[in-house]
Amino acid sequence: MHPKLCTLRHSGELTHLDAMTPVLIAIQGTSRQLDEIHARQCPSPKLALSARAYRRIVPPRRPKIAVRDPAFAPMLATLGTPRTGAGHAIEWKMDGQRATVVVDDDVTVFSRNGADVSRCFPELSGIAAAVGGRRMVLDGEIVALDAQGRPSFTQLQRRWPQQRRPGPELLREVPVRLCGFDVLAIDGRTITSQPYGQRRELLDTLMVVEKSRVLTVPRAMVGVDPADALHAAETHGMEGILVKALDAPYLPGERSTFWVKQPVRASCELAIAGYWCAGGPGGRSKVGSLLMAGHDDTGDLVAIAQVGTGFSENTRSRLYALLHPIEQPTSPVTNRVEIPGVRWVAARHVAEIAYREYVPGLWLRHTSFKGLRESADPARIRVPEYA
Repeated sequence: MHPKLCTLRHSGELTHLDAMTPVLIAIQGTSRQLDEIHARQCPSPKLALSARAYRRIVPPRRPKIAVRDPAFAPMLATLGTPRTGAGHAIEWKMDGQRATVVVDDDVTVFSRNGADVSRCFPELSGIAAAVGGRRMVLDGEIVALDAQGRPSFTQLQRRWPQQRRPGPELLREVPVRLCGFDVLAIDGRTITSQPYGQRRELLDTLMVVEKSRVLTVPRAMVGVDPADALHAAETHGMEGILVKALDAPYLPGERSTFWVKQPVRASCELAIAGYWCAGGPGGRSKVGSLLMAGHDDTGDLVAIAQVGTGFSENTRSRLYALLHPIEQPTSPVTNRVEIPGVRWVAARHVAEIAYREYVPGLWLRHTSFKGLRESADPARIRVPEYA
């Protein structure tokens, strides 16, 4: 068993098994508890650097990275029922935005599709100080916390659009951090071919400060039944779990069964093909519900859901402002939609939709809007693969 990993009690509480610092932490908690969810592995307090000290000692700058190296394209998980038994570790599935973070002379943050979103998240430059200025490439999830200290995608969306630099007020109201779950390169050496278990052990040693406001390394769990972990995730309002093979390499840009995701509630990314206006006063300038679509096996874009829940009033107004300018007279989908009042739009935007059930050929049941996914390519959006 990996000494740096942890196990899960049946009560739903996390117990760290680091012999030096046994800590009992509930999954639900405050921002301070999320700071403590990684064990304290600082080899020496003298190694901790402030951001100001880091800027003084770094060598002359190399040109800033503008394009993500394809060797570090995010590895993707397969939706399904996780394997049980030895040889696997469990991580929490965070409700945030996937990111590749390159720590060099500067810190560069790339979205899932490779866009440079460093301008949107300027505080993540502090990751360099948290790791002592060491050169590395991290894979993780950018999260913003709700009032209960849980990752909230709704909160995170307040930091968009992604090419806008947030003002001081927004930075104070919606701070973000990176929850790192993999290290892909260290000291200029790519380590994606190493087993996940070895990469995780290295990841757990990288922070040189006891706490960081911008970097957290949530612990992986071994020797835990995925059903127990999923129950704990549901109890504490987490999005779900990821089960990873300890002996698996990192496969850049590939969706692999080495990683299996199991959300508390199934979700999928779909393209917005149309919308209906809301009712009541002011409803003509707000979205009441969305028509969602995905590509089937023949490549046709087909409507599979109407989504009318999960929106805040601000989101309804924002969606209208986004969709109204791209209305079009004809339907972008190939199947008939017989619900009157739909306003067709060009399928340029993608949203994540939670649902209870999907039967191929029919519509999603019990849907709810989770948020826009600006980094997703509508041309690559497919209907769900699982019922």
